[in-house]
Amino acid sequence: MYGFQPSESFGPEVAGRYDDSPRGDEEAATDLLAQLAGDGAALEFAIGTGRIALPLAQRGVPVDGVELSQSMVDVLRSKPGGAALDVTVGDMTSIHTGKKYEVVYLVYNTIFNLLTQDDQVRCFENAAAHLTGTGVFLVEAAVPSAWLPTHSYANPEKVDLDAVTLDVCTYDPVTQILDENHVRISKDEGIRFGPISCRLAWPSELDLMARLAGLRLADRWGGWHRQPYTGKDMHVSAYRLV
Repeated sequence: MYGFQPSESFGPEVAGRYDDSPRGDEEAATDLLAQLAGDGAALEFAIGTGRIALPLAQRGVPVDGVELSQSMVDVLRSKPGGAALDVTVGDMTSIHTGKKYEVVYLVYNTIFNLLTQDDQVRCFENAAAHLTGTGVFLVEAAVPSAWLPTHSYANPEKVDLDAVTLDVCTYDPVTQILDENHVRISKDEGIRFGPISCRLAWPSELDLMARLAGLRLADRWGGWHRQPYTGKDMHVSAYRLV
């Protein structure tokens, strides 16, 4: 997407409305992460506004974070308990906190926000560098086929009486880049754009990235309830050190 800058895509406007539409799986995600962490600590890459990190910390799990967007961190800090989390502002492919964790996790397709295969591999390598010997790197992502009915499309995400939200996308199979814009047209608010670019990767490609980083696939589920993985919609994959 011409002019798109990942470092600027989650600025004050996006951060301010990021929590307006909860996904509904926050409790299930927190349950699984708390089980995997046990008595250990957790590190969230792209911690954002603390949608997962804050309820996980409330379970008694020490949680640190890495986040590229200062605006997202500002929203996190404004929430109860947000000021207590140790969050480093920077790139999750290279920032090291100097600590080891029982769980490093990356949710909600955020691995796709890294727009080159090299950067995605570096993210796996950085996760591996933060793990204890028994630790796990957990990645939640969509299966690309769930997003790609064609190479370009416009999908009505939400239709209201006085507003409509469209998901408008183009996909380049050479670079695996999906350029996406959530366009909201509202009688009262006018037109609002929400652009983002993602580099999609199939689970098998993520598994190879893990191998390059000295990790192996330990478990793969079809969601946060540990339901069987079917190859549709999404996956939650757990990687451990070789």
